[in-house]
Amino acid sequence: MVSRRSLSHTILAAALVGSTIHAHAQANKPHKVVFQVSDAEPAKWNLALNNARNVQADLGADQTTIEIVVYGPGIGMLKMDSPAGSRVAEAMGKGVEIVACENTMRAMKLGREDMLPQIGYVPAGVVEIMARQKQGYAYVRP
Repeated sequence: MVSRRSLSHTILAAALVGSTIHAHAQANKPHKVVFQVSDAEPAKWNLALNNARNVQADLGADQTTIEIVVYGPGIGMLKMDSPAGSRVAEAMGKGVEIVACENTMRAMKLGREDMLPQIGYVPAGVVEIMARQKQGYAYVRP
């Protein structure tokens, strides 16, 4: 029969090992960043895409989680006729998640058929950024 003291020590040891493993996992956690794109200027779109590429180059694509949230006047970046379309596709091909705000799309009377293929969608761009910050993402607005 296992004594209470022995059982207590076993539980304590398991808790310590578990907390050590959790702390180690936190230390090795990939870098996470969310970029805001809400300007109508293609130069800003390209700056956000350049920043995302540079983060991957400097920290390692396998060590980074990058999301670009596009809303407001910046939504033009993700429209089918966007001058940044090929760069958006290139970034997505390298693992960058790029999402459009459905609130903005509704306000501008845009449907998914008006947008670049393969992008993601979120109900509200600002709320998405807030959620990502709460999850520990760094916030960048180029």
